[in-house]
Parts: sequence; C-alpha cells; structure tokens
Amino acid sequence: MQDHSVHVQCSECPIRHRAVCARCETDELSQLEQIKYYRSFQAGQTVIWSGDRMEFVGSVVSGIATLTQTMEDGRRQMVGLLLPSDFVGRPGRPVAAFDVTATTDLVMCCFRKKPFEDLMTSTPHIAQRLLEMTLDELDAAREWMLLLGRKTAREKIASLISIIARREASLHMKRAKDMLSVDLPLTREEMADYLGLTLETVSRQISALKKDGVISLEGNRHVSIPDIDRLLEEAGDDSDGGMLV
Repeated sequence: MQDHSVHVQCSECPIRHRAVCARCETDELSQLEQIKYYRSFQAGQTVIWSGDRMEFVGSVVSGIATLTQTMEDGRRQMVGLLLPSDFVGRPGRPVAAFDVTATTDLVMCCFRKKPFEDLMTSTPHIAQRLLEMTLDELDAAREWMLLLGRKTAREKIASLISIIARREASLHMKRAKDMLSVDLPLTREEMADYLGLTLETVSRQISALKKDGVISLEGNRHVSIPDIDRLLEEAGDDSDGGMLV
C-alpha cells in the first residue's frame, strides 16, 4: 500500500545523485513525481515474493533489503543485498525473480510499472541511467562470484564491510579515505548465510579484524574504519581512493 506519511520532493531526495533519476532534468523529474509513491516496510517484512506479479519498480531510499532464492526442496540462499539507491524490479519483466525482504526498516520510492516503462521510451536520461546501474550490478555480481569462490573467510568479512562502508561514503558524498563509520545491516547469522560461512567463523574473523586494528566495534553492529585502504588490503582488493559506484 502507499505510505502517505512519507513524501520527499525529488530535488531533496537523499539518493538523488545515485538513483535512476540522477540524470533527469527538471521537467523529467516532474513527470516522475506524477507516477511515484513511497512505501515503508518493517524489518523482516516481505517486499515481494519470487513469482509474484510486480506492479511497481523503484529505488531503496533508506534501509537494506535482501534478495533470496528458494529451491524446490525449501532451501533458501541469499543472493544479493539492496542498499540505498539500488533499483528494485525490471521493466519489461512481469514477475519478480527473487524474494525481496526488508532486513532493516525500509523506505522505497516506487513508480507505477507501466507508466514508468512508457516514460523510459520518451526519456533517454532514465533509460541511460538504468542501463548504467544494470551494468554496475553485473560487475558487482561477478565480483561476488570471486568473493564466494576464491576469497578466505577473513577476506569475505572484510569485503562485505568495505562494500557497505564505501556505499555509505558515496551516498553522503564523502571521500572513501576519510574515517568511515557504519551500522552493519545484517546480523552475524545473516552474514554467515550470505557469505557461505558458519556463525562461529564470522564472529571469529570480526574479532580478529578488531584485534588487529582494522576496524573498531561499538556493540555488535556499529563499525568504525580508521583506514579504508587497510580494510581493502584485508579484502584482497585494490583501492583507487574513490567512491563506490
């Protein structure tokens, strides 16, 4: 259902510079305003089930969601994270390919699907930006294949923290080399599921990164990163000093 308690003008949107509307001109934003609405979901609530007909597409404004696939025997595998500014749904595809579940409280900026598809044909800025985002998503999926297939447990944990931290830096237009602090959106059990590790291994590796000064922790979720380059080295990645795209 629509959430009329939430409404943000496109010009004031916190994800405006990263979202599907990032390249839109004023008149194009006005057209989007006419077909958009906001939806809020509580942590643990399903946004859409795999196979359900999608009547909307949209962007995550705040919060985190997971993409999950369920096999025929009931086993479930988390296959992706949706972070702020990520796009949900596929124009031209009638049904959802994955279960989408709110991991934290979630706010989405939604567009009615058919009008959005029509707008794509008449607004090259939207189609161009969506193509860029799709290619970024493809790159991220390939990197995730490397992470799951070749990286050590320590590198996996460091990689996940760095992905979340650098996205946070990008959303707030901070330099990645600044001191970064983030709240991890996943429990350690969820991290274990996502990374293909045991709960004990996740806890042990987080403690090791803390002991070695790579990160500092306040409680179980709040992480501070004094040196992003050091964290990226632990992740087995190179740092270009820029923002995560």
